[in-house]
Amino acid sequence: MSLYALLKTLHVLAVVLWVGGMVFAHFFLRPSLAVLPPPQRLVLMHAVLGRFFAAVAVAVAVVVASGLWMVGRVARQAVAGGGSFSWPLDWSVMTVLGLVMAAVFVFIRLVPYRRFARAVQAEAWPEAGAALADVRRWVMVNLVLGVVVIVVATLV
Repeated sequence: MSLYALLKTLHVLAVVLWVGGMVFAHFFLRPSLAVLPPPQRLVLMHAVLGRFFAAVAVAVAVVVASGLWMVGRVARQAVAGGGSFSWPLDWSVMTVLGLVMAAVFVFIRLVPYRRFARAVQAEAWPEAGAALADVRRWVMVNLVLGVVVIVVATLV
């Protein structure tokens, strides 16, 4: 297996973890938690999101590093072969949206999730619920962006 194939595989697996995890959390986990009282629901979501966001941090690093490496490799090959390189439209869209997604993730992790974690620790349930709602809204933004990236990557 070539290094390019390995990095492309890691890139796709990291995207699957990130986007698939958002789908699972938003459409399956969150609605299922309605059977628990709010404090238990919030404590469980804190535990789940803590683990998920740790995995996403690694996935984001893998996606960004492998994506930039793959583009750089293709560009170097084009130039070494006497040609020129220009970013294909689908790669440009994937790169820009991927970097926006990474920035949104960092924001989620550092602002609303941090506020959520502090409120859960303080057992301030109304504040925790409000912060979790902010996390959920931003995760939905990233989920929509992630689906657009996948559509562009597979259809263009």
